[in-house]
Amino acid sequence: MPQPSGPLAGVKIIELSGIGPGPFAGRLLADMGAELITIDRKGGLPPMIDARGKKSVVLDLANPKAVEVVLKLSDNADVFIEGFRPGVAERLGLGPDICCTRNPRLVYGRMTGWGQTGPYAKMAGHDLNYLSITGALHAIGPLADVPPPPLNFIGDYGGGAMFLVMGVLAALFKAERTGKGDVVDAAIIDGVQSMMGIVHSLEAMGLWTAERQANLLDGGMAYYRCYKTSDERFMAVACIEPKFFAVMLELLDIDAREFGGQNNAAARQSQHKMLEAIFASRSQKEWQEVFDGHDACVTPVLDYQEALSHPQNIARSSHVKNGPFQQPAAAPRFGRNAHSVDWSVAEQGAHTSEVLSGLGLSKSDMADLLN
Repeated sequence: MPQPSGPLAGVKIIELSGIGPGPFAGRLLADMGAELITIDRKGGLPPMIDARGKKSVVLDLANPKAVEVVLKLSDNADVFIEGFRPGVAERLGLGPDICCTRNPRLVYGRMTGWGQTGPYAKMAGHDLNYLSITGALHAIGPLADVPPPPLNFIGDYGGGAMFLVMGVLAALFKAERTGKGDVVDAAIIDGVQSMMGIVHSLEAMGLWTAERQANLLDGGMAYYRCYKTSDERFMAVACIEPKFFAVMLELLDIDAREFGGQNNAAARQSQHKMLEAIFASRSQKEWQEVFDGHDACVTPVLDYQEALSHPQNIARSSHVKNGPFQQPAAAPRFGRNAHSVDWSVAEQGAHTSEVLSGLGLSKSDMADLLN
């Protein structure tokens, strides 16, 4: 494994394995140079991209000796991340009270869907469930259809992992200044509702309602939605600003007076139909040639495989082929502290002996833990 570099070089993180936002948050921190040890369960998930740059140690946390090993690792760590339901880490003997008493500088990151408190706190759930009670899911999709599952980017990764990372970094900054760590309670519903601030702001201004596909950013406006092309593909139209809207009309050879005002509610349905007919007259490739290089905010809708070969993504080196994966590049990027990313994805338990021997455990001690 390469020598860690990047803005978080020297930061040590212990992560209890899980799925979704916790491992993704850990990967983002590892991408920035943190040394991260994942405590995996035997027979867990196969290696995935979110395991890159991490060391994998397999331990059975039902074994008190294994728990003591994790506590020793956390004694010398800067960050501890767990994504269990509330109370599980405490029952294992790895809760924040124990870990942070032993290591007062420790930043203890907790990742859940519902949060540590409330009537749903200990109830099972997934991304779609968390979105369902925030108002975000109801706002997505066509008016006459059921709300579609918007992948897990909004909840797990946006409202979950990103807010966990933000909280961990803030708490690390505090620990550096004060010598005292903190407990970061990151809940997906909290993060998503934080991102919903724009909806409540627009509502207060009289610019948003609870009706789906009737608002500025939900496909209600002719100038902010997707249109089907002649080859059954799509173009994304997002010309909110009047100057960009004017460029779109010009490139589509539409008379502005005939089209009607950009925010003319009475003309909205006729505007939808006009743009639908125009975009359906050419292929996606033809429309891309029309709009590329112009400030009309109109772009092709690509699938994830096509995205790899788009010129903008190529110019940004957005992906790196490493092993079986097309791995996304590290984000964000740092101009004054450019660093290499460890693209390796370790097999489960690949670093068990290395890490345990580093704690001074003998081969017989390891055998007791692993058998």
